[in-house]
Amino acid sequence: MRKVVLALAVVFSIVACKEAKKEEAVEVVKEMAVNYKSFGEAIIADDAVDAKSMAEHYKAMNVGDSINSKMIAKVDEVCQAKGCWMKLDLDNGEQVMVKFKDYGFFMPKNIAGQEVIINGKAYVNEVPVEELRHYAEDAGKSSEEIALITESKKTYSFEADGVLLVEE
Repeated sequence: MRKVVLALAVVFSIVACKEAKKEEAVEVVKEMAVNYKSFGEAIIADDAVDAKSMAEHYKAMNVGDSINSKMIAKVDEVCQAKGCWMKLDLDNGEQVMVKFKDYGFFMPKNIAGQEVIINGKAYVNEVPVEELRHYAEDAGKSSEEIALITESKKTYSFEADGVLLVEE
């Protein structure tokens, strides 16, 4: 009987230690804060809408419409010439073309796949063929791909006055 009690005490001790370690790990995760690198005007991360919600706003807009907004989304592409524009994923197969207010700042060219929070003006516009070709060239597309651009395109656009890049 004494051996059974001793064995149970050892088992309970091991289980209790494992449970304590799990609780500590959960607490560490809760304490981790997201750090951002800021570009342009200083903005805060609060109140940013997710990309999927922003896609719904864009669907309701016509060419020429604009709204002030703050959104969080994943970067699909960045201008490989200077970092002077980026395209963000709207989680619905669409992208939003982001330019920076007054050409006042640039983004790192290697941030595809990372999350950003952008603040500024969302709008819908019609982009002419020459501008679309220019963007394709900046993105490193081949001359054959650029030559296939023959029509203007309605695009979802954003003029950002500030950007927060989630640091990894």
